Amino acid sequence: MLTELTVNNLALVEKVSIRFGPGLNAITGETGAGKSVLMGALNLILGARADRKALRTGEDKGSVRGVFSLQHPDKINHILEEAGLEPCEDGLLIIFRELKAEGNGRQTVNDAAVTLALLKKLGDELVDMHGPYDHQSLLDPDTQRTFVDASGTTPAAHQAYAGAWTALRETRRRQQELQGDADALEQQLDLLRYRVQELEQAALEPGEEETLREEHTLIGNAQNIIEGLSGSLLALDETEGNAFDALAAARRALETLRDIHPDAAVWLEEVEGMQTQLRELAASLRLAGDRIEADPGRLTWLDDRLSVYSRMRKKYGPTVEDALETLAESQQRLKDLEDREGLLAELAAREAKQLQDLQTAGKALRKERQAAAKDLEAKILNQLRDLGFPDARFEIAVLDAEPAPSGIDLIDYQFAPNPGEAIRSLRDIASSGEISRVMLAIKTLLADYDQIPVMVFDEIDANVGGEMGHAIGRKMAEVGDTRQVLSITHLPQVAVHGHQHLAVRKEVVDGRTFTRVTPLTGEDRVDEIARMLGGKQHASLSADHARELLANAGKG
Repeated sequence: MLTELTVNNLALVEKVSIRFGPGLNAITGETGAGKSVLMGALNLILGARADRKALRTGEDKGSVRGVFSLQHPDKINHILEEAGLEPCEDGLLIIFRELKAEGNGRQTVNDAAVTLALLKKLGDELVDMHGPYDHQSLLDPDTQRTFVDASGTTPAAHQAYAGAWTALRETRRRQQELQGDADALEQQLDLLRYRVQELEQAALEPGEEETLREEHTLIGNAQNIIEGLSGSLLALDETEGNAFDALAAARRALETLRDIHPDAAVWLEEVEGMQTQLRELAASLRLAGDRIEADPGRLTWLDDRLSVYSRMRKKYGPTVEDALETLAESQQRLKDLEDREGLLAELAAREAKQLQDLQTAGKALRKERQAAAKDLEAKILNQLRDLGFPDARFEIAVLDAEPAPSGIDLIDYQFAPNPGEAIRSLRDIASSGEISRVMLAIKTLLADYDQIPVMVFDEIDANVGGEMGHAIGRKMAEVGDTRQVLSITHLPQVAVHGHQHLAVRKEVVDGRTFTRVTPLTGEDRVDEIARMLGGKQHASLSADHARELLANAGKG
């Protein structure tokens, strides 16, 4: 939820820090007191465009700071991580936006500089705003479809369609590759032929390069190796006083002890073992020496062969396996292009079959959507009757549309608020108050599905009063059980249902106008409700009425 909003030097606001609570936050105040400034400030941290004219007169900069405490921060963290930012710590998200009279302002998220596009992306997940502002998500066909799907379609139907869509998209991708510009295709063919020829002639083999390097090292150091082996053989058994002769002398000496020392037999066995090891070692050294050939021709061939590996890895690597993979892909691509007419015919047949599969899956999904839409529209109508539309008509049309990732349907919410009016698409309804009440009805039904944590309603109670006002207040309080609701209202019947009540007032000090925001409890709240009832001339009666309204709403 939005826990705090701090506004500096915007319009009538010099500095205001507002603390919001869970549930329904009722925001009241006389016209012109600055309520719209606060909503505009909230829009700024949600990525709205800034107008320098919004700065307070005489100030060269202003700012807005919003603090959000998120119970389920996964979506927000994903957006932040995609942007290379750290995730929220303990669900705390702080958004700051600065405006300047001259030059560009700045914006940060958890003290890290960000773009306005990122603020907008975060804002779409944080706040659903209803009124004369952006974020009217109910008018978005994707949102309308999402609500229908959430109310009654099955994952299996979506998965079947998604699989058919992915298969068709891949086939069309391959068709586009093969149907390119003739000159471009010819150039691609020339490139592929050259690449395949080069790699095939290179005849790379996994592991061969390492074997060649070992041989290159041996031949390149042949003289040193031969000298080292010869020296070792001389020391072992080819010079006077060599190691083998020394062991033979030791053996003869130990044989004289065989009958007079109990350990002599063991010592003799160990010396014999050493003699055997020396013979084997000497044989290995001689064999190694015989295999060393200081062949300049072989060394040159190894140099050339290793340079081939190096060149191919640089062009197609970085590993031999990568180069071989490039060869396989290029061979397949070359084959496809050289036989593109036949392949295009094959792909056309495949596309026709996949289109049938897509339509079949799409119609199955549509059938579920039609059933879900009928059920949802009936429930929404019941909610709308409670919200001041006793004779309204509300329908959810499932219309034909071009195939898309979401299906073959266009969902269109249609609404006629009054008898005798033609039913029209909800996006063609001019009244933001009517749209907001429809959204309130839907949010009440789908509160468990929608994960946007903050809802803002700006005067959705316009042109209603009395019991309808109570109904609207009760609905917003009901939505407030699962998310935070901020409601700007001029209607006391709505305000009394707020879990928190904030009064926005303006005052003049030394010739300057200031906006103040005050949390109301007790008699202060009674006084504000009485003011909204218009009871200055009958203050006592208005106060009694205010207490009665609060008591009936469970807030007295």
